[in-house]
Amino acid sequence: MTGAEVLDVARDSIYVLLLLAAPIMLVGLIVGVSIGLLQALTQVQEMTIVFVPKILAIFVSLLIALPFMGAVMNDYMRQIAERIAAF
Repeated sequence: MTGAEVLDVARDSIYVLLLLAAPIMLVGLIVGVSIGLLQALTQVQEMTIVFVPKILAIFVSLLIALPFMGAVMNDYMRQIAERIAAF
């Protein structure tokens, strides 16, 4: 395996990582910011209120995005297997 092929695999791995993690992280960010804004507007200064809705929202988004995530991982594994078989 040459250096260019190693860099290609590393670049593809980072792309797949971002593709899989971004939707879940965005849901957590949106829920966290919206609850923080609601807390600021109502002047409720309890720090633990954010955790339960954020956990539930991330869990629901994982259930929705799981088929997409599985398909992306399946495609990436096929690419890696094809590269291994090419040797």
